[in-house]
Amino acid sequence: MLDEKEKTALGTSVGADAGQSIHSQTTQIITGETPEINDLEDISQEKFFLQMQRMQDPAYLHTVSMNELYETVYEGKQAVIDGLLYAGTYLFAGAPKVGKSFFMAQLAYHVSTGQKLWEYEVHQGTVLYLALEDDYQRLQERMSRMFGVEGTDKLHFAICAKQLGAGLDEQLEKFIREHPDTRLIIIDTLQKIREVSTDAYSYANDYEIVGKMKQFADRNRICLLLVHHTRKQQAGDKFEMISGTTGLLGCADGAFLLQKEKRTDQNATLDIVGRDQPDQRLHLTRNMEKLSWDLDHAETELWKKPPDPFLKKVAGILTVAAPEWNGSATELAALLQEEMQPNILTRQLNVKAGELLSEYGVEYTVKRTRNGSAIRLRNQEV
Repeated sequence: MLDEKEKTALGTSVGADAGQSIHSQTTQIITGETPEINDLEDISQEKFFLQMQRMQDPAYLHTVSMNELYETVYEGKQAVIDGLLYAGTYLFAGAPKVGKSFFMAQLAYHVSTGQKLWEYEVHQGTVLYLALEDDYQRLQERMSRMFGVEGTDKLHFAICAKQLGAGLDEQLEKFIREHPDTRLIIIDTLQKIREVSTDAYSYANDYEIVGKMKQFADRNRICLLLVHHTRKQQAGDKFEMISGTTGLLGCADGAFLLQKEKRTDQNATLDIVGRDQPDQRLHLTRNMEKLSWDLDHAETELWKKPPDPFLKKVAGILTVAAPEWNGSATELAALLQEEMQPNILTRQLNVKAGELLSEYGVEYTVKRTRNGSAIRLRNQEV
């Protein structure tokens, strides 16, 4: 029998919106195959073995009830650039020579230095840029023209890499082990790392390729940006112009589409769709001196999520002198002066744990004991 159990998260599946435990370093992660094994507090040994037998049935299907869903703490998608780019797998598509590689260089530089991109806040981290259609001399010239010669050790380039399924995964895993603060990996272009296949442009093959990349990105909690080309044919939905089948976009977390009216234009539109950010259209202008992209205007005002008064009150409990709080859900409700049942308060925090951490720097953990819930709040920024 276990005396206490810390909240855990379910494993991530390909192509699905899923998360991991927000406290993956201190909690035991339950996989999608064996979630019930760890939930033994009120289950007798006999029931445990019956459950084990049930799970060995080939027809076993793991399900999660709505109550179990709310009782689990999931980590929210970490922002790379607020409102623009998050952890996950994204496509960045455009016609050849439209300026995609310059845009990738701009993204890579801003993330590696932590400087704002236009009006968007950037979260600094190490960036790996696989510039597989370039050489180092061209990269040197491009980066120096765009940003001068003050460099950073957090931006790394490679001009050759192995293919997906033939060693690329191992190369990327090793890089992340050597640079644990990696936040963004850019692969320019997707075609360069695709496996050779007889049905290279089938829906199933396209979906599988992006699915493998998504598994990798989700497992390592990074953003993977795949540069790709568009077709010449126009389409009713602009994103249907992405070369290949809809399987590419179907499995990705989002996509960016860079377009010009004419090749000689210095203006372009950037359309953005995604699971974790609002659909947007940005109008960009090419800076001819630096060859970078400037934001002219957005068709709609940049959306920002309003602050949550509940989370603000929770974060307000902690101070520089007292950066940590421990207690029960009942005690926390009384401290917050919230007329809320303890189990409802705990569920609210479970649901908003990722937001509490990203917006206020407050880490939330909860353990279920025989005496109720034990909550711990800790300010990571102190």
